Amino acid sequence: MRILTLNVNGIRAAARKGLFPWLTRQRADAVCLQEVRAGGAHLDRREFRPPSFHCRYLEGARPGYSGVALLSRRPPDEVVEGLGWPDVDQEARYLEGRFGNVAVISLYIPSGTSGEARQAVKMDFLERFAGHLERLRTSGRECVICGDFNIAHKPIDLKNWRSNQKNSGFLPEERAWLDRVFGELGFVDAFRVVNQAPEQYTWWSNRGQAWAKNVGWRLDYQVVTPGLARRVRAAKIYTRKRFSDHAPLIMDYDLDL
Repeated sequence: MRILTLNVNGIRAAARKGLFPWLTRQRADAVCLQEVRAGGAHLDRREFRPPSFHCRYLEGARPGYSGVALLSRRPPDEVVEGLGWPDVDQEARYLEGRFGNVAVISLYIPSGTSGEARQAVKMDFLERFAGHLERLRTSGRECVICGDFNIAHKPIDLKNWRSNQKNSGFLPEERAWLDRVFGELGFVDAFRVVNQAPEQYTWWSNRGQAWAKNVGWRLDYQVVTPGLARRVRAAKIYTRKRFSDHAPLIMDYDLDL
């Protein structure tokens, strides 16, 4: 089972950079996209619906903002759109496809970088989402939660960790929430099961030649239930081409979807 996740930072811009021809060559069973930032007639176009995938897009109430997608080789048995929280669901941040006993989820956690008000929104989301994670953990399904978490977990997960300890994305309370996810709640950071190396980043600022100098952050994850942790076989962050300010995270599991 190959699962790919990518924050596209605008699917139309990513498509112009060759995202979809590249995607069809990756042999992924499921593709999770975040920050789609398009909807309506735009997403009905053939270029956004490659014939090799069943495509499900979830758009928010605000045009050109947020949005998630799930593309899969076979149609899900069931799809869950949103979390049932009107304030969050209007921003289209959660899309779950169920394939037998496996759930694949495209998740886009809010960013707090624009100021204190949005950081408060982010922390409220995290607290509520912890309860949802508990429900997923006890659902009887294996889960792969893919997406942009907008948090770097440990110093190894960003280049300049010392100078970012007071910045959204590496705040102590955000990192403590991930400690809880990977501790008390019992989930596993699948990438770190097979790759413990430093300088493994999935996002780079567009300022200061961050990409050229590899001054990045690991913000994109595949978070799995313990049963799938034992089945992780390979992980790759694709950096040969750029479709976004994020890089695709591709992971292989010893399991059929």
